[in-house]
Amino acid sequence: MLLIPAIDLKDGHCVRLKQGAMDDVTVFSEDPAAMARHWLDQGARRLHLVDLNGAFAGKPKNESAIKSILAEIGDRIPVQLGGGIRDLDTIERCLDDGISYVIIGTAAVRNPGFLHDACTAFPGHIIVGLDAKDGKVAVDGWSKMTGHDVIDLARKFEDYGVEAVIYTDIGRDGMMTGVNTEATVRLAQSLRIPVIASGGIASLEDIKDLCAVQGEGIMGAITGRAIYEGKLEFKKAQAEADRLSLQ
Repeated sequence: MLLIPAIDLKDGHCVRLKQGAMDDVTVFSEDPAAMARHWLDQGARRLHLVDLNGAFAGKPKNESAIKSILAEIGDRIPVQLGGGIRDLDTIERCLDDGISYVIIGTAAVRNPGFLHDACTAFPGHIIVGLDAKDGKVAVDGWSKMTGHDVIDLARKFEDYGVEAVIYTDIGRDGMMTGVNTEATVRLAQSLRIPVIASGGIASLEDIKDLCAVQGEGIMGAITGRAIYEGKLEFKKAQAEADRLSLQ
């Protein structure tokens, strides 16, 4: 089970939101590159970056901060990036800069043809991010609900050739109320590609719960507020996840 620290970028700072609300923000660091180095030193084996401004604007807005992170950690670990990625040129630029995986969310739902083209042009580098509440997919930084069923959509995108699905329960993200293990397992069981859990991880117990069901197809978990507020000690949590994975 891979624990993936999240670095959410807003106005060049490392922040966390509550339930995706841009006006409910906590700044955890004004130096995202130093934060990336911190998680690398704590044993992170992948980083999850989100350009929050980009997600709302529909185009990248924190490129300088992202480049500083990539310069800091080099090619030591893979970095995945989402937020405002809406065209193939942007994907190519991200990959050229050193991003390993590009996450497509709203654009995948609104324009499935774009996701299909991205998977064809950049095989092995495309992850789809599906944000859902009560089984229905949300778009535009969670501000709009759609009628799409998350499992049906994930199966469709799996056929396109996406590398993995990041599943976020938006009712729990940033709320420290525990991960929605049941919904995550239900999605993972419906797919052949791996699922990365996201949203609500609050404690070591959540990690243990996910490790208990990782055999269903859950490869990792993105964690944010819990590790920034000290509720979850990242190094200890990853060590425990590694131990449980060997059992």
